[in-house]
Amino acid sequence: MGVYLRPQTLAEALGALDSMPYTVLAGGTDFYAVRNGQAITEPVLDITAIAALRGIRDEGAQWRIGATATWTDLVRANLPAQLRGLQAAAAQVGGVQVQNSGTVAGNICNASPAADGIPALMALDAQVELASSAGLRTLALTEFVLGSRKTARRANELVSALLIPKRRAARSSFLKLGNRRYLVISIAMVSVVLDIDAGNVIRHAGIAVGACSAVAQRLSALEQKLIGRPALKGLSELAEAGDLAALTPIDDMRGTLAYRRDAALTLVKRAIEEAIHE
Repeated sequence: MGVYLRPQTLAEALGALDSMPYTVLAGGTDFYAVRNGQAITEPVLDITAIAALRGIRDEGAQWRIGATATWTDLVRANLPAQLRGLQAAAAQVGGVQVQNSGTVAGNICNASPAADGIPALMALDAQVELASSAGLRTLALTEFVLGSRKTARRANELVSALLIPKRRAARSSFLKLGNRRYLVISIAMVSVVLDIDAGNVIRHAGIAVGACSAVAQRLSALEQKLIGRPALKGLSELAEAGDLAALTPIDDMRGTLAYRRDAALTLVKRAIEEAIHE
């Protein structure tokens, strides 16, 4: 049998990580699924009893999503239009049972190319807060997720929170394409965040596409096209196939490379329109 620890404080957890590498357990929706029918032999650090890691908080200049905040917590939270796209993504993660247990932070640590939360968080310019006994450091989510199932978390670190900078006039959207609506791995998904000023002009844009590359990708060229434009119906026609050139979709049982590219462009256009009229 492996070692199992369930610390009550963050300091206890970080002390344990200094002593040896642990597999961190929060919601367990991926942890148990990949070990179905197998004995658990590796050291496990269960962080679910650490009160400091819970909840979603307004910290003035940013929103803080604690490491053990669940998808259900996110769906039920009273949040502004800036975070509605993230809430829409939360409502499509697995089924209700998965949403009740699975955590937002666990989704980014698992770093699946088809992780529902990552495009929405990327479009929001989310930062990852990493705690160790040496202190805290933060990384942009785009720097934290390195590839399929790979992150920049060090063995002695724990993801303590996700930090989202506030954009008070922002609106957002999330769209996901699968073979059915729920309990499905995405063929493609898109999240859009638009910060629109009092004159109805776009001052900031965040657009991210998931399930079409090893890591979700920001569409920076398209974002720049939208900045300075009036937020009017039909704006999405600025989006072109070339704006998605950074994507590297694959052929698999859910769809072909060509289909994914076409689907992603269609979703981008629809998500832009939804964000404008959110």
